[in-house]
Amino acid sequence: RAVNDLQEEGKNAINAPMSPSTVDIHPEDTLLEENEERTMIDPNSKEDPKFKELIKVLIDWINDVLVEERIIVKQLEEDLYDGQVLQKLLEKLADRKLNVAEVTQSEIGQKQKLQTVLEAVHDLLRPHGWTIKWSVDSIHGKNLISILHLLVALAMHFRAAIRLPEHVSVQVVVVRKREGLLQTTHVSEELTTTTEMMMGRFERDAFDTLFDHAPDKLSVVKKSLITFVNKHLNKLNLEVTELETQFADGVYLVLLMGLLEDYFVPLHNFYLTPESFDQKVHNVSFAFELMQDGGLKKPKARPEDVVNLDLKSTLRVLYNLFTKYKNVE
Repeated sequence: RAVNDLQEEGKNAINAPMSPSTVDIHPEDTLLEENEERTMIDPNSKEDPKFKELIKVLIDWINDVLVEERIIVKQLEEDLYDGQVLQKLLEKLADRKLNVAEVTQSEIGQKQKLQTVLEAVHDLLRPHGWTIKWSVDSIHGKNLISILHLLVALAMHFRAAIRLPEHVSVQVVVVRKREGLLQTTHVSEELTTTTEMMMGRFERDAFDTLFDHAPDKLSVVKKSLITFVNKHLNKLNLEVTELETQFADGVYLVLLMGLLEDYFVPLHNFYLTPESFDQKVHNVSFAFELMQDGGLKKPKARPEDVVNLDLKSTLRVLYNLFTKYKNVE
């Protein structure tokens, strides 16, 4: 039996270097130079449902953007570190070609490509005050947190039609070598805040104030908006009782615009009974176009937020209509 065990152990030792390591590196295994530090995500954080959702949403988004390139990303660290996918992603989002070598196998080539891609990213983001929380080395080193910071920034900058989970944080273990000894500290790293903060809408408006400081006045505003929309929708025998949900599929918004501007909206322009998230987003986006055609400013809300039953966004859109059309009979 001992011989068998020994053979088994020997076989494992031979195969082990080839098989992918499933365990997280333990600090004692990391060979660090003096004052060098490494960061790892705490394994418990990786199991957090919000963290998993953030990764899934970002992977789906990249695959969606790159569908024509026949690129399929399965794992962020493994698929993005060499700059190839990031290059294609940025080219598609920004609609411009980057001057980089196509395929590079060498580490130097990969880092040069990353450098070019990240410089292009920084040129886009810097004027908007983004804090850059990634580098060529951290991304090439497959640092998942850096990669996530970069992707969240890109998704927000390009107003991706996705909803990132809010307030996602991870616990990070930082291992540093000081005078020959390893020291570990735990820090919390925030990956997403609120959608509004991330979308760069820092200008607060009356609705932020209402929600935060005057919830009693909020019901008054809702009542007057319901009265206003029903005055018009009743002409089609439609009635709204709940602002939160009844505008989420965009149908009433489209019909309301037709009533306010006095035109018939051809049914082939929108989905009268939308079933999927995309169809609802199409409807709300179409209603937004009609509003802009009617001389209103582009709504501050995103169509996705209205579809996702974000009350503040829905109220902003309706209030805009109210201020312009309140005297329309």
